[in-house]
Amino acid sequence: MNSPSQQNTGTPVGRGSAAPARAADEAPVIDFDKFKPTRSHVAARKRKDLFMRVLIVLAFAIACIPLVSVLWTTLARGFRRLNWDFLSHNMTNVIGGNPTPSGGYGGILHAVIGTLEITLGAMVISIPVGVLCAVYLIEYAGKSRLADAIHLLVDVMSGIPSIVAGLFAFSMFALLAGPGTLNGFEGSVALSLLMLPTVVKTTEEMLKIVPNDLREASLALGVTKQRTITKVVLRTALPGIVSGAILAIARVIGETAPLLMTAGYIVSTNANLFSGQMTTLPVYVYQEYSKYRANCPADASDGCVTSIPMERAWSAALVLIIIVLILNVIGRVVARVLAPKKK
Repeated sequence: MNSPSQQNTGTPVGRGSAAPARAADEAPVIDFDKFKPTRSHVAARKRKDLFMRVLIVLAFAIACIPLVSVLWTTLARGFRRLNWDFLSHNMTNVIGGNPTPSGGYGGILHAVIGTLEITLGAMVISIPVGVLCAVYLIEYAGKSRLADAIHLLVDVMSGIPSIVAGLFAFSMFALLAGPGTLNGFEGSVALSLLMLPTVVKTTEEMLKIVPNDLREASLALGVTKQRTITKVVLRTALPGIVSGAILAIARVIGETAPLLMTAGYIVSTNANLFSGQMTTLPVYVYQEYSKYRANCPADASDGCVTSIPMERAWSAALVLIIIVLILNVIGRVVARVLAPKKK
């Protein structure tokens, strides 16, 4: 007599293993050869690949043409007057195209000092504020209405003309320190308004790509949220934050209009950021270009050069490019040193 299990299933004894084996033998065989692409299809794909490669290389070459042209023109025209006398003297007692007692034709010492100090002042103002604003938006605010309002204001600020930032700084200092106030710090405030949106946006993007696992692991170990942000999140995003700061510096270091209104222009050297007018390299280039040619009287010496203003302008532009390059190198080194080390 069959057992109850055999009666319920209706499967003959000893045939349970034969049925699956027979079903496997009868499974349809897939013909993978019919999925192979034809020769014409492969040839068409190769032609498309070659076309896209050529198009991408051509686009890259076209994008490099203006960059290479600007660099080559600046090097060719600016290197002529770039010497130690040009770097170590200002424009005091420079008359027309006549040489100075030092043997040169004026220099950019005052403009270099003004550029570095005003840019440093703008960095001190905008980078801490921008980083803290981005930390609030990513780590605390979430999707609140205040966060949406801040995002809107940052987007609006990123699109304002630089002359508007100069007008704002000029008006603010006219109210605080009196009409007609011009100094380097006023220029730093104007540039910080232009730097702030770039710092906020780039820091936001860097904080977003930090894995949440790092935050959760730190909090699970009992670390406070504030310490997690400062020691884990910001350290992880530091290379990107430094790159964003460099982009912000490159965005403002060549501005002319707001600095003409706020920092002014002088021919002597002023190292005090909070008192008196200061000259920056972009303003210096603009002033020299505006002169176009220097006066050489009939009784002038043979050393008088009528084209010296344009030559000084090109040399100052070359120095400005070199300063931006040095700042980029310093930023990358700092980011590499302070970034978390892989163990």
